[in-house]
Amino acid sequence: MAGQAAGMTPEERKIGAEANPQLIAEFGGAYTGPQAAYVEQVGKNIAVQSGLGDARSAFTVTLLNSPVNNAFAIPGGYIYTTRELVALMDNEAELAGVLGHEVGHVAARHAQQRQKAAQQNSILGTVGAVLSGVLFGNSQIGQIGQQLAMQGSQLLTLKYSRSQETQADDLGIAYLSNAGYDPKAMATVLQSLAQQNALDGRLMGTSNQVPEWASTHPDPASRVSRALQAAQGKTGNVTNKDTFLTRINGMMYGDDPKQGVVEGNTFTHPVFGFEFKAPSGFFMINGTSAVSISGQSGKGQLTGAAYNGNMSTYIQNAFNALTDGKQQITPSSIQTTTVNGIPASYGTARVDSGNGAVDVTVFAYEFSKTQAFHFVTIAQGGNAAVFNPMYSSMRKISSAEAAAVKARKIAVYTVKSGDTLQSIAGRMAYSSNQLERFLVLNSLESNSSLQAGQKVKIVTY
Repeated sequence: MAGQAAGMTPEERKIGAEANPQLIAEFGGAYTGPQAAYVEQVGKNIAVQSGLGDARSAFTVTLLNSPVNNAFAIPGGYIYTTRELVALMDNEAELAGVLGHEVGHVAARHAQQRQKAAQQNSILGTVGAVLSGVLFGNSQIGQIGQQLAMQGSQLLTLKYSRSQETQADDLGIAYLSNAGYDPKAMATVLQSLAQQNALDGRLMGTSNQVPEWASTHPDPASRVSRALQAAQGKTGNVTNKDTFLTRINGMMYGDDPKQGVVEGNTFTHPVFGFEFKAPSGFFMINGTSAVSISGQSGKGQLTGAAYNGNMSTYIQNAFNALTDGKQQITPSSIQTTTVNGIPASYGTARVDSGNGAVDVTVFAYEFSKTQAFHFVTIAQGGNAAVFNPMYSSMRKISSAEAAAVKARKIAVYTVKSGDTLQSIAGRMAYSSNQLERFLVLNSLESNSSLQAGQKVKIVTY
């Protein structure tokens, strides 16, 4: 099977054209510049192999300004990958493989096979819809991930079945081979993803964390050997490693300061001028419009919303948003206080989640008469106070503190004689786990040997 598909229908183009701007906005906007142009070029080359469109112009390829590892495609020829996932790749063939895999889902009409599910939750789910899944056991959404604030693409792609995943792997491998790329690249990029997932789990102190990509795509680790077998006997040997590294050099890595930055247990937003600390034992994941906080004893998120000067209305609106207005949640009372000089109000509601009582708290801060931010947290009934240290840690930062927040970026380093894994890893712009991060970023093992002249990726400021 060469993986040729029926061409795109007008309806598919319409679905894609409508969803595209919303998806881009949800994932931090489009990342622009030379790296984006390169990703677009590789993506269009591989997408043409699918037969969905006979010209490169039939496809729209977007590099997303997002710090999560994710890639997806939607009907109508729209293909996406995050800059974080591109940074994890080692060569151009792997980039083509991931994008080809996503095109394969579209070519095989996997989304349409799941249309019933997709109609039950609109293509772009809100944070509130996901929260209602946590609260009210809406399995459609509840299964999608353990994080509170899943991003909308999770709902768009839903969860692929193992057979659909295998088929998309096989199509992607066929596209790679047809384009002259090394078909084993699908297996090597899956291996890198599995290693990154494992590292993320260790850094967060949890093994049950569902990484972004794995929450819609079954475990990459289990697919590596299958993808290697599928590549057996297929032609193609192009990897373009040096070209790839040269072309992604300088690309932003990790959080974009314009969307706030997570460092350890501290979240700082230099644009809005505040920071807070997650409770001990919790980890944070930053999204475009919200930062999610997750731990064994509860989940939460911080986001902002329109504010008209009435805090009671603001808090009730935040509760209403949790259930998309389908169920009224009302706090027992709304209290006012001041946190580090910031006027604040909060309320807690006891809700029956189907698995026992949970306490849902909205804790809001008035930054100005038109701007407010609020936490929404969920904890087991009686345990809401686990988040109190976080609420009281919110503070405004100075313009000097804001200016000190800098973006990280990928830098390509040429190995010199005498360099070791440790000495190069010491250049990584992190205060912890430098060696582990460096090894995973470059698909190296702790006993890998380096050659002078070899190019590797490091993360710098």
